This record gives sequence, C-alpha cells and structure tokens, in this order.
Amino acid sequence: MTPANGNSAGAKAFSRHIEYITVTVAGQLLGLAIDRVHDVFVASEITSVPLASPEIAGLLNLRGRVVTAISLRKRLHLPDPEASERRMAVGLEYHGEAYGLLVDEVGEVLKLDPEGLQPNPVHMDPRWASLSEGVYQLHDRLLIILDVESVLKFDTQLAA
Repeated sequence: MTPANGNSAGAKAFSRHIEYITVTVAGQLLGLAIDRVHDVFVASEITSVPLASPEIAGLLNLRGRVVTAISLRKRLHLPDPEASERRMAVGLEYHGEAYGLLVDEVGEVLKLDPEGLQPNPVHMDPRWASLSEGVYQLHDRLLIILDVESVLKFDTQLAA
C-alpha cells in the first residue's frame, strides 16, 4: 500500500542526508556539519592574546560575546595567507565556549548521503587525518569533512 502523495520513499532518502557548510583554506575544500555551526561572519578587529598558542589568532567581539578566533590554516599546519582585507569565520561552540574558525572563503551548503563518506586516504598527512572524519569525492574535487571536536580540543591539550 502506498501513501496518497506517493513520495514517502523520497522523503526517507532525503532525510538521511547530512548538511555540510563548505569552506576553503589554501585551495582545499573542507566541510563542517551544519548542525555544529552557529554563525558565519566577517572577522574584524581581532585582538591578539600574548603567549597564546600559534593556532589562536586572538579574540573578537561578536554581538557582545567574546569569541576565540582560531586560525584553521595554523591548525592544519599551513602558512599564513597573503594579506587580505576580509577574513571570514565560522562560529562554533565547544564545551560552552564560543570559537570562530578563520577560513579563506565560505562556500555553499551541501546535502550529502552519509553512505558516501569514505575513509581518509592513506596518503593524507597524519596531522590532517587526525582532524578529519573522512572524505567525499565530489564531481571535480575532494571534500574533507572536519571533526569539530578534534579541531577545537587542541587548547585543552595544551593547558593540561
């Protein structure tokens, strides 16, 4: 027996998809689960933090809330970008603290089937692999899915 609208199978297939916001860092396409993302914003007026680890770009004020700005480039062991006027950030929360991941560009939201997630390639840099949940092969490029917990837990490791 089929429902009157006839699309229950399509609805089930659609609901299985996971949404990722895409960002670009040094030309590499990366994905963050959208349910972890609170904001996307232009990062301006970052205040440096003396003696902070290199990954911490500083602090910024986002609508009255202090946010720790994390350089995703530094976290991925990449060189600093060429001087640019506009730095984008993706707002996340981790253990009740607000963070802004600094990225080169923010892209689109992709809905992907979790069954398409593949393990990290064996040749992937171990430092990158430790921050990744896996990869999707898109039509023309590889999308590395970042594990938000792994990306943000470095500061607790340093404090221990």
